[in-house]
Amino acid sequence: MQVWLVEVIKGIGRFFLDPVAYYLVILAGILGVRRVRRERKNFNIRAYDAYFELRQLIPAGLFAGLILSIIIFAAGIAVPFAAILLITAFTFLWSLTTNVRLLAPVYTVGAAFFTLIFASQNNWPVPFFKNAFHSIDEKVYPSLAVLLGLLLVAEGCMIIKNGSYGTSPKLIKSKRGRRVGVHEVKRLWLLPVLLLIPGDAVHLPFTWWPVFHLGAENYNLIVIPFAVGFQQRIQSMLPKQAVKALGKRVLWLGIIVLVLSAAGYWFPLVSIVVVTLAILGREGIAFMQRFREDGMPFYFSKKNHGLMILGVIPNSPASKMELKVGELITKVNGNLVKDEKEFYEALQKNRAYCKLEVIDTNGEIRFEQRALYEGDHYELGILFVQDERTDGEKIG
Repeated sequence: MQVWLVEVIKGIGRFFLDPVAYYLVILAGILGVRRVRRERKNFNIRAYDAYFELRQLIPAGLFAGLILSIIIFAAGIAVPFAAILLITAFTFLWSLTTNVRLLAPVYTVGAAFFTLIFASQNNWPVPFFKNAFHSIDEKVYPSLAVLLGLLLVAEGCMIIKNGSYGTSPKLIKSKRGRRVGVHEVKRLWLLPVLLLIPGDAVHLPFTWWPVFHLGAENYNLIVIPFAVGFQQRIQSMLPKQAVKALGKRVLWLGIIVLVLSAAGYWFPLVSIVVVTLAILGREGIAFMQRFREDGMPFYFSKKNHGLMILGVIPNSPASKMELKVGELITKVNGNLVKDEKEFYEALQKNRAYCKLEVIDTNGEIRFEQRALYEGDHYELGILFVQDERTDGEKIG
């Protein structure tokens, strides 16, 4: 037990030696800076600060990583070190495309899976890591397929639970040249998972463990930081609904892949089919989401009977009044409003207090009221689909 405890502590320590963890911190910071620049360009104000993506990087993945680690450890799913090297390499490589979605496990682990097959079949000379790629055979296929299924399940759960938090409002031009609003989410999560790597540190506690045996008798324990990238643009429905719907599809894909990958224990070549299915399925989910969005009308567009809320700035008067994205403001201080100018003029009639008539996302009318104070945002911290402005004209 003492040896195992020491190895677990060492495994956690090795996490801090992995360059992927630090690289993801940098990427999350870049995403935050780019989002703030775009929001300021659209609205002259940002919704969340530039550190928002950085704050989301680790907390969301800790619980999921703990659950996955327990499952992997209990089942004794071992992964060769060569696969970890390739997953790391593809994480760096796919990040160069600037497409955050490609940092999802299905693309990094999937690419590593097939590269490992070609490397072992063709005896690729790998500088500095020849031993890691030596004697790789079909025994590694089932373990990687099962790992991919588990990571897909974790990705789906994280999207459902955290993906819709802090989606970013954005202004674009429709095909008809009208200015409309959409919501965009680009998120990076760090998923730390404890893996068994063939080595010389600890002995097998049971004769059947690990299930997906790689021909080794001793193993090292290493916490690996997996990247989970998520990107989605929402135009035809509320962001929370759209993100959760996509997350459920990813979750079900992960469950299917996980169940089918178990067959690789008896038929290793089935793992190739399963990993291919995972990649095509994940890509199909993304394609169908974009296809449906392109064929649907814009949810955030100009309305004749009120002002649609595209975004709410945190800690603003609107946030404290619990106004929500997608709700429609029809009256301000008893005055009907249909555009920003009328909204601002109605607020100016009483700078110490405001009363709003709001139609919520269920079509029900409610009233919100609040005292206003010096320093409050002049439009309560609400982001609307704005009219085209000439240069020099003030945008709220």
